[in-house]
Amino acid sequence: MPSSRTGRPPVQRAARPAPPGIAAENPLRRLRDRARKAWDRPLTAYYLILGGSMLITVLGLVMVYSASQITALQLSLPGSFFFRKQFLAALIGGALLFAASRMPVKLHRALAYPILAAAVFSMALVQVPGIGMSVNGNRNWISLGGSFQIQPSEFGKLALVLWGADLIARKQEKRLLTQWKHMLVPLVPVAFLLLGLIMLGGDMGTAIILTAILFGLLWLAGAPTRLFAGVLSVAGLIGVILIKTSPNRMARLACIGATEPKAGAADCWQAVHGIYALASGGIFGSGLGASVEKWGQLPEAHTDFIFAVTGEELGLAGTLSVLALFAALGYAGIRVAGRTEDPFVRYAAGGVTTWLIAQAVINIGAVLGLLPIAGVPLPLFSYGGSALLPTMFAVGLLIAFARDEPGARAALAMRQPRFGRKRSGGSRAERVPRRWNTMRRRASAARSSGER
Repeated sequence: MPSSRTGRPPVQRAARPAPPGIAAENPLRRLRDRARKAWDRPLTAYYLILGGSMLITVLGLVMVYSASQITALQLSLPGSFFFRKQFLAALIGGALLFAASRMPVKLHRALAYPILAAAVFSMALVQVPGIGMSVNGNRNWISLGGSFQIQPSEFGKLALVLWGADLIARKQEKRLLTQWKHMLVPLVPVAFLLLGLIMLGGDMGTAIILTAILFGLLWLAGAPTRLFAGVLSVAGLIGVILIKTSPNRMARLACIGATEPKAGAADCWQAVHGIYALASGGIFGSGLGASVEKWGQLPEAHTDFIFAVTGEELGLAGTLSVLALFAALGYAGIRVAGRTEDPFVRYAAGGVTTWLIAQAVINIGAVLGLLPIAGVPLPLFSYGGSALLPTMFAVGLLIAFARDEPGARAALAMRQPRFGRKRSGGSRAERVPRRWNTMRRRASAARSSGER
């Protein structure tokens, strides 16, 4: 044992014991710090939107195949008939999503007026005899031949988001939003025109979604509380009149919270069997494809009430997963709208987020018996190509906006392609300094991007 300068052996000092609780808290604190750092990265919104939308779409395809087999067989069709149509729509929608995610913001703004004009024209064609057709009592469809149909009102949502965002952004640039007439005109009249064309066909559910988009744009534009309340009161009064004058809508309103079928016009059969499907699923469900309610007991099992079949086959775990994916998508959309400096991006991202989350809440609320059945599909999840195509294009908008953030642009620019990378000549020793120089440039770019 080595001795000290005095010749005495060194004294072994005992280590001080750590205060109680610190050793146990440190791993949790480190995990929390890592999660916070990962959550605050520039590409977090990009990955949440891309990954969340893809997972919802893929899970929706699986559930459409499971929930639509019995309906297809009852109609003397192949069991995979509805799945094939949905898969084709998903492929086309994927191409639209990719195209929208790669378009510059100027091109999105340039498309606003053509999309609005096409939506208004096609929604007017629905009311022309011989062109428009009725489905489940709503005249909002145009036949494309064979089994293919299109619902123009679904594209009206996308048109209102793009056109309204461009209109409000231009007025903000000219500092006109301080005047109430510029806040409302022509945004509210054009929105009421779209609502009128939709209500001519009797589609109350789509009209509610369009109204939610309008209020979302006004709220993002900073409408005063008095003005916001006035528009909300007028829309609420019109909604009450439309509900009171329709026995079908009154019957749907009477089915809120129903747990047993009733006699009369408001039999609540669909609402009650949706609750039965959710209740019989338990924690992990009865298994994929093992639903009982889809055997003719639950109407529209693969469209409006696909969430109920999901709860029956995948249980509470499956439904909570769907809710978590929509929550992540909504958070990412709000984050994109809140971090951008471009007014158009802020309004368009906020409008798309309002559209997706409001429609998901209305659909899921109806399945849970908390809201009246409005007949709106679950975005990216329910069967229906007319709803899937504009929704995937709108998700592509969010992806493009998330990629356009300054920090995200810098993070994406630092990436190197995995394939087709040019190899420099020379020995290994000559290539090492270049690699370290590249790493230094990446580190400086990451610091300048604002990543924490």
